[in-house]
Amino acid sequence: MKSAGDRLRAVLAEPGLLVMPAIWDGITAKLTWEAGFKTAFLSGSCVAASRLGGPDLDLISFGEMFESFNTVHGAAPDLLVLADGDHGYGNPMNVQRTVRAYGRAGAAAVLIEDKITPRALTAAGKPCLPRAEARMKIRAAVEAAKESGILVLARTDCRPTQGIDEAVARIEMYVEEGADILFLDSPADDAEIGRAVAAAKGRPSFAVLSPRPRRPRRPSSASRSAPIRPACSRRPSPA
Repeated sequence: MKSAGDRLRAVLAEPGLLVMPAIWDGITAKLTWEAGFKTAFLSGSCVAASRLGGPDLDLISFGEMFESFNTVHGAAPDLLVLADGDHGYGNPMNVQRTVRAYGRAGAAAVLIEDKITPRALTAAGKPCLPRAEARMKIRAAVEAAKESGILVLARTDCRPTQGIDEAVARIEMYVEEGADILFLDSPADDAEIGRAVAAAKGRPSFAVLSPRPRRPRRPSSASRSAPIRPACSRRPSPA
């Protein structure tokens, strides 16, 4: 029988976009599967909202996320779940524990990101680890993933604070370390997404477009912020 990681690899090998709904509990997992989706994302943000009634501010623990994974996996065992491993919940040894646990439990992939925790409460973007520390976390995740075959999604959040050149350099670094899937948070436009996809060197890649800036207030009319642009996932199409 194929592992969840092998099954996800087969899905990712298909050309085009892959829609991956966010889930956070048993009913959302079951509804996602019954609606015909093969894959879903166990979202830390959604789990935080469901459990705490508030935003995702690094308050959810690994234990709570892992319990949520076991709940969704039990409700929809054939659904391929990408688990939100956040920052790995500590140093590279914690990252390995996180990846091994999700792999043994049946997750198809796990996301590891390069932000600093606890998160700074600033609108300027998430402060991120130095490049060398980020490399060691992804290296640890890839090594731990060998046990179960779970896929490693390496995410960088450094675009808002350090620029697209640094973000692309990190994606290239994660490819060198063996990450299976790459994730760029907050690209400014399609051109930056294109650079990230090129840096992924044929691996599946994701990008989440940042919200557009708020419009300035005008006299006698209330200002509105434009909606957040939709999440995009990019996979290589056949030549």
